[in-house]
Amino acid sequence: MIENILFGTITKMWNVEDLKVWNSSIKLAKNIYFLIKDNPNIQRDFWLKEQLQKSAISVASNIAEWCNRWTDKEFIRFLYIARWSCSELKTQLIISKEIAYIEKTICDKLCADIDNINKMINGLIQKLSKH
Repeated sequence: MIENILFGTITKMWNVEDLKVWNSSIKLAKNIYFLIKDNPNIQRDFWLKEQLQKSAISVASNIAEWCNRWTDKEFIRFLYIARWSCSELKTQLIISKEIAYIEKTICDKLCADIDNINKMINGLIQKLSKH
């Protein structure tokens, strides 16, 4: 965490690259892109491909945006958005498994990664809510 003085008050700014949850979400997005790249079924399904990409990018992006907000309330808002994006991504992966676009083992691994990211986000929300 970096503390800055702005207009006589102390504000908190986080270095996003130091956050494990952000790094994990970047890795997840990368894995989703590799999954799409190596999967002709998903590549042909334009809507699903686009939704997977948008959801994966949204998780990391909202955590990054969160780091540059000035109040805990704003921080928490962007963390909730990141958490919602995790839920969307998990749903899209389960649908991909159910329609036989991806194997169960791949789906389970990526869903476990999403669950881990959600736990980290929830921890940050709880920590910030105590202030």
